[in-house]
Amino acid sequence: MSKIKVKDIDVTISTDNGEDYINLTEIVKTESNGDQLLQKWLSTKNTIEYLGVWETFRNAENFNLPEFGVI
Repeated sequence: MSKIKVKDIDVTISTDNGEDYINLTEIVKTESNGDQLLQKWLSTKNTIEYLGVWETFRNAENFNLPEFGVI
């Protein structure tokens, strides 16, 4: 894993199948209300829909789409 610096914050870059990903919690942890910001973002309809699409493509074998629909 490598790191990049974003506004003086070290952010870890994870790689999976040649794709790079960053950790959002590392970015918001320096904000005074970072946990609330992340919680709010995770509860929006668009984010939940995105996570469903992501899991459908990236975790198709283990993703329980009908159960996810309840969310």
